[in-house]
Amino acid sequence: MATSRPISGAALEKSDSDHLSTKREDINTASFSPEDEARLTKRILLKMDTRILPILSLLFLCSFLDRTNVGNAKIIGLERDLAISNTQYNQGLAVFYATYIASELPSNLLLKKITPKIWLPLLTVVWGVVTMCLGFVRNFGSFFAVRAVLGLAEGGLLPGIVLYLSGLYTRQEMAVRIGVFYTAASLSGAFGGLLARGLSAIGPSGGLEGWRWIFIMEGIITVVAGVIAYFFLPTSIATASYLTQEERDFAQLRLQGKIRAAGSEERFNPVLEREERFKWSEVRRGILNLQVWLTATAYFAILSGLYSFGLFLPTIINDLKITSNANESQLWSVIPYAVATPVTVAVAFASDRLKLRGVVMLFTLLIAIIGYAVIGNVPSPHVRFGMTCLMAIGMYSSVPCILVWNSNNSAGHYKRATTSALQLAIANCGGFVATFAYPSVDGPLYQKGHSIILGLLVYAWLAILANVFWCTKINKDKARGKYDQFVGSGDDRDPMFKMIL
Repeated sequence: MATSRPISGAALEKSDSDHLSTKREDINTASFSPEDEARLTKRILLKMDTRILPILSLLFLCSFLDRTNVGNAKIIGLERDLAISNTQYNQGLAVFYATYIASELPSNLLLKKITPKIWLPLLTVVWGVVTMCLGFVRNFGSFFAVRAVLGLAEGGLLPGIVLYLSGLYTRQEMAVRIGVFYTAASLSGAFGGLLARGLSAIGPSGGLEGWRWIFIMEGIITVVAGVIAYFFLPTSIATASYLTQEERDFAQLRLQGKIRAAGSEERFNPVLEREERFKWSEVRRGILNLQVWLTATAYFAILSGLYSFGLFLPTIINDLKITSNANESQLWSVIPYAVATPVTVAVAFASDRLKLRGVVMLFTLLIAIIGYAVIGNVPSPHVRFGMTCLMAIGMYSSVPCILVWNSNNSAGHYKRATTSALQLAIANCGGFVATFAYPSVDGPLYQKGHSIILGLLVYAWLAILANVFWCTKINKDKARGKYDQFVGSGDDRDPMFKMIL
């Protein structure tokens, strides 16, 4: 049996960009046998997966709960008690996405300075408090204002998580990790329906209607989750207290592609990225990247469907008349999310094993396209409910691949921070489409709304196909020597850096 051997290296030095980070200047990679590499890799991944992913999943679960619980509140009296029209309700939904989008890029550029350990929990606590405030709004003005602040607080979470994970895992390990924490979004739909059903039963109590308790209690849960996250999230792989020094050094070698099992086409040098100074040229390089626009607009189309699904599924099911009351509709809304959850993880796992992103999405998106094509054109309530399961499966299982794809193909901290945030800022404009795609007057078939999302998903499929061809072209150009001027650049222009398809 192979025995553990310590890594030789120079004395640890403080990094200017991360005063807790350490670096080794001369690490002997030849000292590792294949058995050592396999053992250390398994041990490191197990520790990170069991300590980091549950916390991030909890934060993302709270995020989706707090942004979509308004749909559950609507069908049990929010509009009536606030004396607002359907148009005013939709305006309250739309302003959330306006401030959400505006906060994403600035938040990602701040993440490195403030550190993920502080920034991500802080955002969570703030939006938890704001969610509680929704339980005390009394009119359209206060509803609109609180929703705007909620978007501002919540917008930095997802791009921050994607950027954070890209500094912890190799490119080939990202999809399944994103898939695991993103299933929290589908679980939030299932859990949210059950929780809303239970919390609404509290009221009227203390002078508050039942729907108000949904916001108050879910806000409290979110604040607690943020506090927990602060104590468990490490700033970076170099400061993870649950790893030994040997494991921390080995983990950084894996990210640099200096370990055989990690592959020779890894993304970046984590030490250089920690010391990287902010440059507007890197921001510009991210903004002018064709890949980010293809993936961002495709993700925009997918999120238009996902957000409308989250916001209006209880209403759509209620209008199917397959339940006797609104409370039963809350329970039926659990089923599509519960079906989508294991499929999302399975697809993400396959994506990592195959080392493919866009190619996988060309198949998963077809499932959602079929669901939307059928649901708007058949009268049978039970068939239409079945199609909501296909819609959930196709859209949710596509998200980990598209989130990871953009991050996988960007190197250099500030370029990756820019592309991750820009992709999500563009994509989250889908919230505006979602808000107005399903007006009540279009029920019970909602043919117009389903047709809009169907058209957008067809566009997403074409954009993904175009990006697969574009990444293939870049790899061929690198093989032909067209990028040789960037040898040793340490970013995604380096000929050794291969684009994932």
